[in-house]
Amino acid sequence: MGRLSGLFAPSSIAVVGATDREGSVGRAIIENLDADYDGDVVAVNPYRGSVLGHTCYDDLEEAPYVDLAVVVVPPDAAIETVRSAGEVGIKNVVVITAGFGETGSEGATREQELQAVAEEYDLNVVGPNSLGIMSTPVGMNATFGPDNALDGSISFMSQSGAFVTAVLDWAIQQDIGFKDVVSLGNKAVLDETDFVEAWGEDDDTDVIVGYLEGIDRGREFIETAREANDDTPMVLVKSGRTEAGAQAASSHTGTMAGAEAAYEAGLEQAGVLRVDTVQELFDAARALSGLPELPKDDVAVVTNAGGPGVMATDAVGDSSLNLASFSDATLESFDELLPDEATGYNPVDVIGDADVARFRGALDIALNDDGVGAAIVLAAPTAVLSYEELADAVGELQAEYGKPVVGAFMGGESAERGAAALREHGIPNYFDPARAVDSLEALSRYREISERTYPEHETFEDVDRERAREILGRVEERSDNRLGVEAMDLLDAYGIPTPDGEVVDSPAEAESVAADIEGDVVMKIVSPDILHKSDIGGVRVGVEQADVRDAYEDLVARAHNYQPDADVLGVQVQAMVDLDDATETIIGANRDPQFGPLLLFGLGGIFVEVLEDTSLRVGPISEPEARTMVDEIKAAPLLRGARGREPADVDAVVEALQRLSQLVWEFPAILELDVNPLVAGPDGANAIDVRLTVDPDQLADEPRTDAPSTTDHSTPSPDQ
Repeated sequence: MGRLSGLFAPSSIAVVGATDREGSVGRAIIENLDADYDGDVVAVNPYRGSVLGHTCYDDLEEAPYVDLAVVVVPPDAAIETVRSAGEVGIKNVVVITAGFGETGSEGATREQELQAVAEEYDLNVVGPNSLGIMSTPVGMNATFGPDNALDGSISFMSQSGAFVTAVLDWAIQQDIGFKDVVSLGNKAVLDETDFVEAWGEDDDTDVIVGYLEGIDRGREFIETAREANDDTPMVLVKSGRTEAGAQAASSHTGTMAGAEAAYEAGLEQAGVLRVDTVQELFDAARALSGLPELPKDDVAVVTNAGGPGVMATDAVGDSSLNLASFSDATLESFDELLPDEATGYNPVDVIGDADVARFRGALDIALNDDGVGAAIVLAAPTAVLSYEELADAVGELQAEYGKPVVGAFMGGESAERGAAALREHGIPNYFDPARAVDSLEALSRYREISERTYPEHETFEDVDRERAREILGRVEERSDNRLGVEAMDLLDAYGIPTPDGEVVDSPAEAESVAADIEGDVVMKIVSPDILHKSDIGGVRVGVEQADVRDAYEDLVARAHNYQPDADVLGVQVQAMVDLDDATETIIGANRDPQFGPLLLFGLGGIFVEVLEDTSLRVGPISEPEARTMVDEIKAAPLLRGARGREPADVDAVVEALQRLSQLVWEFPAILELDVNPLVAGPDGANAIDVRLTVDPDQLADEPRTDAPSTTDHSTPSPDQ
């Protein structure tokens, strides 16, 4: 586990603020450690001689050296305690104390002081405002929760301490075990990315699960999770989906929640299985930690109950899985095994009088079929069926064939006994057949994630960064921070094609520019105060050369009539782009506080806000990622030549997306950027309009060229 090994496997722990006072946090932590912890427990409290049989020391300087300090003292004293830990060489600290960033500006200042101390001494600090941490291999329960975790291979992190206590209480009832448990608290120093990295390297962690309200280092999280996913699947509940939920998260932990769209894109790119409920979280975790890998998505259902069998069939149909089609040899075997009233087609109904032998024989035949990747054993209780014996048969056959099998033993007390027997074989049981299907779908999703490749991001070297910086710098001369079509040269600087044209500030200049353009022209008013030019008649299409002067004057007049105080910079004169065989798309970017640039592609023009047919990725993006963005919108068939249309040059669109991705990555000063429309035709793509918002305070920085590293996590197939 690298640098966090001392956090989870300390040989000794000091509790600073230990006390024997009933109902206190300091007492609860001492009692929890005394219950099972293998190492030494040191009590620190200058106002006590001893606590629950432990000699008390005045401070960490006087106490024996420990690997981990748990801090339960008032906020100001907590900072000094962390400093003392650093001075005596203790590298791992858990700050239980609240009263930091979650409480307002004074607490936020205090949290910054804590961060500075941790940085000065290079400390691993969990919290503040944390319930604490657990690690079952060493029996460590350094929390003030009421229960210790059961032993297991799931490592669990939560941004809510209350969620930890609730989950642990529920998990004991469900017989779900954990390896490590962390209450993240305010994440002043260590955050979710640090624990993903540690658990991804930990041979004893089979699955990472978590409840998060926000992700602090979005891009680093993506890269770290991708590496962890090679061997360790990750399942998360991310709260704050709704606007109200995001506000609640912020007030609860001081987390600045990013846009939900960014989390959706970022978690998908990270290879995280995102779920909505605690039940889904641990249904997936149990399947991923206990079952064999799913070789293929074709599922057999073996049942003694026709109605629930239909329910399971419907659930498979609603999922990404398939109901397996049996071979002729398999069907013949079922004919030989089953009575005439039974059916050997999938779902296999062994009928209500089936005993364990018939159930076992049917499951054996199904798993022996090469077309079957997994099985669900769905049973209703009968007088002739022992759930415990059936569970043992299911476990033995799963071990023999190496294919995942899940149980849906329905019922009450008898089902509980059967579920307990299944757990002995690492097999989960679900009362609801749909949950059994969902658990297998989690295996399928993880297989797809683990087989992904992440190609290197291409950096285009034919870009003009100095020219781009000069164009962005024009906002420093303005009263606002927006640029429009007058910044079309910014796209040129990064190789995104634009039609010939210029922004002019007189009728004579308009005529001169138009004369150099073959054919009719498009003319648009240029004003940072008028965002939707079409709404006021600020765009003229198909203007003949002879009408350019009059069109210029008309556009300027319309702008002043619409908004007398508008800052009118002039008129853009632009070559016409043939739209007859083209599709209007949009490419854009928005800077998310956690993940950075969020790239968008979709159907553009006037339809983008109406149809909302878009795809999103956290940038920078590679060529395959850009191509997937283009392919996954609903209107993609339009680009491929639907209804006899000539196909668009999709390669040109993909390259434009990549170049835009590089632009917004290299210039963090760009807060928002829309190219709408990007006209995609048979002979290429052209950016017709642009609008962007710039942060002038970041323009002094050099363009960044440190694109995040990417790693191939598997060998590409020959056609990739």
